Amino acid sequence: MSTKNSSVLTKKYKLILSAVHMVYRLVNSTFETKELLLRLTRLVCQLIHASSSSVYLVDPGKKRIKLVAAFNNRINVLLDRKEDIERLPQEQKEVAFGATIFKKRLIGIPLVSDDNLGAIFIKRRNSEKIFSSFDKELLSVIAEQAVTAIKNLQLHEEQQKIILGSIQSIGKLLQTKGYEIGTHTPVYLKVIEAIAKKLEMIQSQRQSLQYAGMLHDAGCMNVPYEILLKKSRLSSEEFKIIRDHPVNAVELIKPVEFLKPVLPIILYHHEKYDGTGYPSGLKKEQIPLGARVMSVVDAFEAMIQGRPYRRILSISEALNELRRNSGTQFDPRVIEAFIELARQKKFRKYLSLIKQ
Repeated sequence: MSTKNSSVLTKKYKLILSAVHMVYRLVNSTFETKELLLRLTRLVCQLIHASSSSVYLVDPGKKRIKLVAAFNNRINVLLDRKEDIERLPQEQKEVAFGATIFKKRLIGIPLVSDDNLGAIFIKRRNSEKIFSSFDKELLSVIAEQAVTAIKNLQLHEEQQKIILGSIQSIGKLLQTKGYEIGTHTPVYLKVIEAIAKKLEMIQSQRQSLQYAGMLHDAGCMNVPYEILLKKSRLSSEEFKIIRDHPVNAVELIKPVEFLKPVLPIILYHHEKYDGTGYPSGLKKEQIPLGARVMSVVDAFEAMIQGRPYRRILSISEALNELRRNSGTQFDPRVIEAFIELARQKKFRKYLSLIKQ
C-alpha cells in the first residue's frame, strides 16, 4: 500500500472515530428523544459538511411519520405532527420503509432496530460537491449509533410515562377525598417552566422541576383532612404534621430510580431564603434552585386563590407581597425573574388562569 493511500485511510479512520466519539457524547448528554433528534441533525451537517439534514421517526403500527427534525445550517426545527408516509416524496418514502438511497447530493439511510424506527437524510445544494461513498459510510455509522440511542430513549420515556401516570393518580385520589391543597391549576407547571427558562436552567434541571411540580404535594395524603381545611390557627402538633408532608412525599417517591434528582426539590420547597423554613433550615444557595422556584410559585398561587385561613389577593397585591418578601422568604433572583415575566402578556395570562 502506498504512503498516500495509507494516509487517506488513516484520515478516514480518524474521521469515523471522531464521529463515533461525538455521537457518544451527544447521546450521553441528551435526555429526550426530541432534543436528541435536533442535536443529531446539527451534528450530521457538521461532520459530513451537508447543507441540510433531517431525521424522521416512524410510528410502525400506523405507518405514519410522527416526528421530524431538520437543520439547514441556520434553522433547527422540530415538527411534532402525524403525517401519512404515503404522502412523502417517493425517495423519502422508500427510505422510511427501509431502503437506502445514495445520489450525488442526497443520501438517505433507514434507522432500523428490531423494527423500522425512521430515516436520516443529508443533502447538498447543486453548487456543492457531490457526496462520496465515504460520506455514505460515515452517515451509516452515525445512523447505527443513533438507532440505539433513540430506542433507549423511547423505552425510557415510555417507562417514565407509566410510572408518572401511576404516581399522578395519587393527586386524583387526593381530589376525590377532598384534599384540594394537594392539587394545582393546569397552568401551574407552565408558570414554573417559564421561570426556569428565564433563569436559564438546563434542560435536565427543568425536567426535574416539572416532575417535582407534579408530585411535591403527594405527602398531603398523610395529613388528616380536618387539618388541611382548618380555618383557625393550627396547634403546634397540627403544624408539625403539616411540616412533615415534604418528607412523606419523598418517602413515597424515593423507590423510583429516575426520580431521584427530583427528591431535593420536593424535600426543600418549604425552605426560606433566610434560613427560617423547614424541614432543615437551609438558606440561600443551600436550597436547590428548583425548590426556590417552586416556593415562589406555590406562595403566589396560594395568595391569589386564598386558603381557609387567608383572604384572596389580587394579582397585583400578590406581586407586591412577593417583592416585600424578596431576600427573606424568597430568592431575590427568582422574584426578579417572576416580576419581569409578569410584564409579558402570555405569562400574565397564566397568572390570571391560576386565579380562576
